[in-house]
Amino acid sequence: MVKAVAALGEVPPYTAPVDGPSYHMTPDEFRRVGAELVDWVARYWEGVEDLPVLSQVEPGWVRDQLPPHPPQTGEAWPEILADLDRVVVPGLTHWQSPNFFAYFPANVSGPSVLGELVSAGLGVQGMSWATSPAATELETHVLDWMLDLLGLPDRFRSGGRGGGVIQDSASSATLCALLAARERAGGAQRLADLRAYASVEAHSSVEKAARIAGLRPDQFRLVGVDGSRAMDPGALAAAMDDDAAGGGVPFFVVATAGTTSTTAFDPVAALAEPCRRHGAWLHVDAAMAGSAAVCPEFRFVNTGADVADSWCLNPHKWLFTNFDCDCFWVADRGPLVAALSILPEYLRNQATESGSVVDYRDWQIPLGRRFRALKLWFVIRHYGAEGLAHHVRRHVALAGEFADWVDRHSRFELAAPTRLNLVCFRHVDGDPASRRVLDAANASGRIHLTHTRVDDRLVLRLSVGQTWTERRHVEAACDLFDALA
Repeated sequence: MVKAVAALGEVPPYTAPVDGPSYHMTPDEFRRVGAELVDWVARYWEGVEDLPVLSQVEPGWVRDQLPPHPPQTGEAWPEILADLDRVVVPGLTHWQSPNFFAYFPANVSGPSVLGELVSAGLGVQGMSWATSPAATELETHVLDWMLDLLGLPDRFRSGGRGGGVIQDSASSATLCALLAARERAGGAQRLADLRAYASVEAHSSVEKAARIAGLRPDQFRLVGVDGSRAMDPGALAAAMDDDAAGGGVPFFVVATAGTTSTTAFDPVAALAEPCRRHGAWLHVDAAMAGSAAVCPEFRFVNTGADVADSWCLNPHKWLFTNFDCDCFWVADRGPLVAALSILPEYLRNQATESGSVVDYRDWQIPLGRRFRALKLWFVIRHYGAEGLAHHVRRHVALAGEFADWVDRHSRFELAAPTRLNLVCFRHVDGDPASRRVLDAANASGRIHLTHTRVDDRLVLRLSVGQTWTERRHVEAACDLFDALA
């Protein structure tokens, strides 16, 4: 080995000076600068409402503010912190603005940020139980807590065959579910025969997961929807029967509980019947809407959970937990672990060999994993079920008030039923008028919203769910749209 290294070139010797500088930030410096940085974040939250929601800079502006080469010597912290205001903030789209109504919420909260800080400070690798027992066991326990908070069935609880894990996003959860389904269907050796299904309204991450898993385009089918834009069970059954008759193996179906475009809900219980006949894995993507189940009156979002093989939702969308945090449950962890477990010698340890612990490296794509459970734990303990439900109810009520305003307006109309916190609307004069309103509203800097297409017509989407959004922000949006009508 020494000779091989030498053949690549001699490595010059280096002797560290005995009395040289350490270059590290001392604990006292960390306390001082950390306090300043926490204060900076708090001031940002206090003032973000007054900033243009969409960044006003041109492409390349941020890089133009930066020196072309890294510093040779360390810089003073006042200079570094000053560049947050000078360089970073002008280049942000302010997702934490109470006037942010785009996409779906990506809301944060003080407890979540503090949990992230502790996670970063501890810097543990939670890839296996042995690498930090607290990281594993706290995550397992918090995922069981979430079942209680949401009213999800015990089949996903860790004490049985199932269990939960925190993924980075619903995209990763879908991919892991697909790989588990592939394993249960016979593994990669049967890949050419496998067929997967989702509705035309499903998130694009489903198709991406199919590609990553090695499925050809003809092995992934997009199924039609009914008048409510939910997957048609008859169309799914026909597609699966057709593929099976041709020698294919239907193995994976993704149902969506709250689609991205319009918050439509696929009939999970009805979709389970053809899945059962063909032995296909049924995964439910409840990324945003699933969080609404913290309110007992909204637990219709859980319909079909008792027959699903896996379920996921994102606390980083609507439960005040900063990105990234996706809760992913399986009713049977066996196929998931079998699909993703590889145990090289350098990861062997007594706890793993005993079979009495969970190693979450076997429940995800990468090996390494952050201590994500801390921030979710902090959020649940700070708000409690009561506080979380209060804010979800408030958001749903504000969305309902905006939908009522649209319904009464002479120049706008609702484009889809208002479910939970998303309002889909358009201008009565058609797509050009809707596009004009959308572009003008976003250019104003006063709000930010996004669009979709429903029945091939441009539709504006207003999603209420940002942590600090209040009635006055929704009313200001109404005033703006009224002026642009």
